[in-house]
Amino acid sequence: MRPLYALSAILMGGYAAIFTLLAVLRDTFALSELAIGAIAGSAFIAGFVAQLSLARFADLGRGHLLMRVGILVSLIGAFWMCFADSLFEWVMARVVLGFGAGAVRPAIRRLAFVLEPSRSGEMMGKLTAWEMVGFLFGPVIASALFEFGGLRYPFYALTGLLLLIMPFVINLTIPGSESPLGNPMRTLIKVPAMQSCIALGVAFYLAIGAFDAVWALFISDLGASQLYIGITMSLFTLPMILIAPMAGRYASTHALLPLLLKSLGIATLMMISYTLVESIWWICLPLLIHATVDAISMPALQLAVGKASGEQALAAGQGLFGAIGLIVAATASLGSGLLYQLYGGPTVWAVVVICMFTCLGYAYWRGRTLSLLNP
Repeated sequence: MRPLYALSAILMGGYAAIFTLLAVLRDTFALSELAIGAIAGSAFIAGFVAQLSLARFADLGRGHLLMRVGILVSLIGAFWMCFADSLFEWVMARVVLGFGAGAVRPAIRRLAFVLEPSRSGEMMGKLTAWEMVGFLFGPVIASALFEFGGLRYPFYALTGLLLLIMPFVINLTIPGSESPLGNPMRTLIKVPAMQSCIALGVAFYLAIGAFDAVWALFISDLGASQLYIGITMSLFTLPMILIAPMAGRYASTHALLPLLLKSLGIATLMMISYTLVESIWWICLPLLIHATVDAISMPALQLAVGKASGEQALAAGQGLFGAIGLIVAATASLGSGLLYQLYGGPTVWAVVVICMFTCLGYAYWRGRTLSLLNP
């Protein structure tokens, strides 16, 4: 799994790096804010389509092919960014990169489940941690490379890293299921335990989408500097790197539904507290608590999805869950930005909290099955 941890970090780093360079793209190519939004959001849509349409092939025994196609397509997208010079090319390069990453992720997660089933929770935690490493350091490295050599250097580096990791992952064997489900997406969506997982995932990604969209604006309006905003974003990410592997091991030996209801319930309470705390210093306390419980929720959610899917549809379940998460996060980001513009931060947090509590109630109702209640 070690090369796959590295691949996950590289893909997430490449995904996050572009956000650091959006202002540069706007100024360099004279693009509008709408065009910049299209570049930023195109990877979400591509990842959604890839995970929803391709994940099931890993369960059919074609995980190795999915891995090869995914990393080759990702490489093409990264290389395209090295010379893209129009809005169409930037959007298409992001689409290609997002599609490749979306194809790879379900295959990686299936292997994490079937390689050593007793350690699947720990492996999910490590995958989460390495993705957060990429998300945290990708923008920093991209900014440094831009300062050193200009706009193209970050994408030269991304292309080089993908070429470097390719020999270690392209020939991996990913065992398929002996009796894979027919029409797995339709079958899984009818399973009560999967419905519970999806509701829990919607609650999680609603918070993530809203946080990403308005956090910087929210604490800036409280008087925070740009440096302080960057520090708080790092504070939110660091617990996920440090805690997620341990949380994954813990989740694999405990009942998942109660664990997730508690962790997501605490996250919901922390979002309520953002409307009550007006000090940019004291707000770090609920922020750290929120980050800690999210570090528990992320691997536990993936483990719950695996249990709800069963061995016959492990990759399909991860693809379905990941695709829905991408759409929910994108929708929450857009909606939160609009709500913030019209009504301010407290309204954003209040609406998200109401939606999260509704999802948690539905998850409890649909998730009372042995697959989620038993460790």
